[in-house]
Amino acid sequence: MNNKIKHTGFIESIDGHHLTVKILQTSACASCKVASRCNASETKEKRVDVYADPTGFEVGQQVVVSTTMNAARQALLMGFGLPLIILLSMIVGVKLTGHSDEAACLTAIAALVPYYLLIGLLRQKIAQRISFQIE
Repeated sequence: MNNKIKHTGFIESIDGHHLTVKILQTSACASCKVASRCNASETKEKRVDVYADPTGFEVGQQVVVSTTMNAARQALLMGFGLPLIILLSMIVGVKLTGHSDEAACLTAIAALVPYYLLIGLLRQKIAQRISFQIE
């Protein structure tokens, strides 16, 4: 089983050891002949930061960027899983103490502020664990 997620992209900029790669994500039917007349097809443009030795790379060059499935799982957990758990646990906890729905929702949203502040403070450490490489 392949343990990597790969995307083809183009180097958009190089700043020291920081390369920005532009990836075009397309849906499965975007390459269809009638895709321009169909609402089902869509293309999204994403930018990925890659920290690597820029030797041999130039702006506009096509590259393949990859990351591990483990890194993708960690990113999903930090971006969606933990905030959802925080929200739901705060809503349930506040409701069990007899407070109103409004109080439960406001408390749950307020509980996310320290979480995202912590994510912001630890972004360098997170970037080391969850990163892309050029193949």
